[in-house]
Amino acid sequence: MTNVVPSAGLLPVPAYRGYAFDLDGTIYLGDRLISGADALVDRLRRRGARVVFVTNKPLDTAADYAAKLSSLGIVAEEPDIVTALDSVGRYLDREHPGAAVLPLAEPLVHDWLERRGHKVTDDPRAANVVLVSFDRTFDYDKLRRGFDAIRHGAVLVGTNPDPYCPTPEGGLPDCGALLAALETATGVAAAAVLGKPSRDMAECFLDRLGVHAAEAVMVGDRLLTDIAMAREAGMRSALVLSGATTKEALRDSDIVPDHVLLDVTGLSGPTAAG
Repeated sequence: MTNVVPSAGLLPVPAYRGYAFDLDGTIYLGDRLISGADALVDRLRRRGARVVFVTNKPLDTAADYAAKLSSLGIVAEEPDIVTALDSVGRYLDREHPGAAVLPLAEPLVHDWLERRGHKVTDDPRAANVVLVSFDRTFDYDKLRRGFDAIRHGAVLVGTNPDPYCPTPEGGLPDCGALLAALETATGVAAAAVLGKPSRDMAECFLDRLGVHAAEAVMVGDRLLTDIAMAREAGMRSALVLSGATTKEALRDSDIVPDHVLLDVTGLSGPTAAG
């Protein structure tokens, strides 16, 4: 049965050994910390729980996200952060080792691929994989190069499925929108869409947590990514209503989380297992 927890201290959620937190909408909104999130994370850590932070947004490095969390009062280091690019790396290593990748992405993604030892190309005829990401510099030239590469046999891959990224100003088109443009133009569906809710993403952060899926909970504000991924991976799930999902959307959804919280402070519970 789903537990609706109005605030910390009422109807406590059972403790878990591992906690994976979404960021925007869950830990913070834009540049504002969700009230009490810092104390909650500190309390979980002091109880012996393991904590990681998970995001589909590949516009900043893991070090950048760690620095932002630390500036908001949640001590974090680079290994505490899992981004959609971690799942991309896992997928490419497994399915396309040695492939030449044509990124339709911002420079951060190019740099990340090169640092991991992947071949990066701007030549559509040399590409084995077209990698589409959240890209605020996307234009017709990038669309054309992706189109040409796919028509010459390259595989289409997306960093994440999100159609838009929520912002305080109302949102920005995200990877899902750009991926749809290429799928429409080429008539070719993406071979893989990584990030949440992919199994690759879940495996990335479960590896970081070092716990079995049944001992971990995914905490996030989106049913189709955070909660769906947790259920598919055999984890528990906690939906927070501080971000993208409303009570009405939850009521109308077939995706049912294990816990429903107004915000992350509802995670207070008994002493976590060691």
